[in-house]
Amino acid sequence: MYKILSINPGSTSTKIACYEDENLVFEQTIRHSGDELSKYEKIFDQYEFRRNVILTCLKEQGVDLAEFSAVVGRGGLLRPLESGVYEVNDRMIADIKASINGEHASNLGSVLAREIASTIDGCRAFIVDPVVVDELQDVARVSGLPQFPRRSTFHALNQKAIARRYAADNNTTYEKLNLVIAHLGGGISVAAHRFGRVVDAPHALDGYGAFSPERAGTIDAGALVRLCFSGDYTQNEILKMLCGKGGLMAHLGINEAHVAQQRANDGDAHAKLVLEAMSYTVGKEIGAMHAVLEGKTDAIILTGGIANNKFVVSYIEKMVGSLTKFAVYPGEDEMGALAMGGLRALRGEKTKKY
Repeated sequence: MYKILSINPGSTSTKIACYEDENLVFEQTIRHSGDELSKYEKIFDQYEFRRNVILTCLKEQGVDLAEFSAVVGRGGLLRPLESGVYEVNDRMIADIKASINGEHASNLGSVLAREIASTIDGCRAFIVDPVVVDELQDVARVSGLPQFPRRSTFHALNQKAIARRYAADNNTTYEKLNLVIAHLGGGISVAAHRFGRVVDAPHALDGYGAFSPERAGTIDAGALVRLCFSGDYTQNEILKMLCGKGGLMAHLGINEAHVAQQRANDGDAHAKLVLEAMSYTVGKEIGAMHAVLEGKTDAIILTGGIANNKFVVSYIEKMVGSLTKFAVYPGEDEMGALAMGGLRALRGEKTKKY
């Protein structure tokens, strides 16, 4: 039996979970106040603080660190790479420390995994399917301007895990299926999975594609350029409009779909229209990815937190449900996905080198 620790650092929390093989032993979300984090200039500087709170939590739970075979962290904004399990190495840590693709709390996952694993005899440190997973087919990389090739930054960890789960539920393998998967959360990403590879996906971190509770989605490029040169906003303010203060936040001042639905149920016509519009953009993206797969899609799958929202799911199903099989896997199991990636590596699946 293998004992595995999963670590998922977020902007204001650190989630940890302990697994024994496929079985969850315990899971906990450690919240961090603004005062605790504000003292650190860069996200990377937080790793000692976060390591210490993780170790304290494990001690309080009576967990013996010496029993862990692997520590698996959420992968961050690394160089583009293929899907898979990666053993943490010096190059990965150097790239995270240099923030080569930007700063994000998930960058700490590999650092924390290695820091903790290094104190345990025989323990290994991994990351699994970070957001920069890039398996795009060549034609999907070309945009209308050569300076701006299309990039893949999406919810790879949850999408790949749900794809494998759907395959298992249908007595087949991920590598034998064509799937369109929509992750519906604070950010939304819709991707085309062809026989185990994501051949088309959005740069969702910058809000490309459908708009979401916090992201603007694809918008009028000309209008955006004029806004940038208006002198009314700083670069950071405009970037925040695209990711953080876009979508439902921009229209309604909230970032929760269920609150928008409650407003709609209470007679707020604008809230209803905006929620419909968000669902509509998801449906359009699903249709586009169905075309990428040449209409040979085995299933359309909705996942993520908003997949619990019956209004949103029904709206999307009305748009695309007639295309092929339609499945809903509400919520996300990122902690389990991390642990199962580590378990596959421990059981002999070849890890990839960063």
